[in-house]
Amino acid sequence: MLRPDGVLGDLVLRGRARDLRTAHDGSGHVLAEASFDMRVAFLDGRRIIQVTTVAVIPALEALVGATAGSGFRARLDQLVPHERDTRSLLYALLDDVPGATLVSNHVLQAAGVRGAGGRPDYRPVPDVCAGFRQGGTVLFQMEHGGRFPLAAGPAAPLLESGDDPLVWHRLDALPPHSMRRLRRLDVLPGEVITVESLFRDSHLAPDGRGTVIHEYEIRAGVAPGTWRVLDAVAVPRVLPWPECPAAADSAGRLVGRDLREACRKVRSDFRGESTCTHLNDQLRSLGDVVAL
Repeated sequence: MLRPDGVLGDLVLRGRARDLRTAHDGSGHVLAEASFDMRVAFLDGRRIIQVTTVAVIPALEALVGATAGSGFRARLDQLVPHERDTRSLLYALLDDVPGATLVSNHVLQAAGVRGAGGRPDYRPVPDVCAGFRQGGTVLFQMEHGGRFPLAAGPAAPLLESGDDPLVWHRLDALPPHSMRRLRRLDVLPGEVITVESLFRDSHLAPDGRGTVIHEYEIRAGVAPGTWRVLDAVAVPRVLPWPECPAAADSAGRLVGRDLREACRKVRSDFRGESTCTHLNDQLRSLGDVVAL
């Protein structure tokens, strides 16, 4: 999540994805890759100005002029239903656009620009998630302090592993006033499919200090063939507000369900103060287990 023209300039989203197969001897083989670049007029209704993909898909040109926020996913599903149905890598990237656009507002807040997207009158919807619970930290501070509080996370340690150069993509250094969203989904076959998922949002301040804003880990077991979820646990590593970790229990709602159907229903069924917007996106991404 980059702002090459300054904090109040356009938002540039740059997404990269990869399928990696690791053999019994530990060697890694890249099976597929995908990427996109998108320019968003963040202060003009989060309007999409440009979309570029390596594999040219003419239908995606219709995203230009649409918003990168609410309604984006429904529009995406209409334009590229095949990418959605096959859980392609490109679809996985584009599906994350609303969440990445939303969290990128942290750059403006950290730079002292009031409100969401520069709107001084911004007020979150009460009880829309655990972090915005009525009477919780955010709404209390806005009621008594008059402004949205700034989340201050811990230092962001490296996730790269020195003994496995393929564990992550090659990650370019972030410039100041930018953010990065990292996702990892590991699928280990067996009598029970073991699933591990990691999600992190981090921010780089002008002084070069990187901090974590959100970080969750999910562990799940899935029955092969039926795709029934046998267990699912979300571990909150870093979250911005004291009330946020309570949402982790919502991952247990997947247990007993068909993974394919459950992940499609997260958007409609996981709502309210017992849930988390960012965890919901991570739970939905477990649908990629089937493709992997």
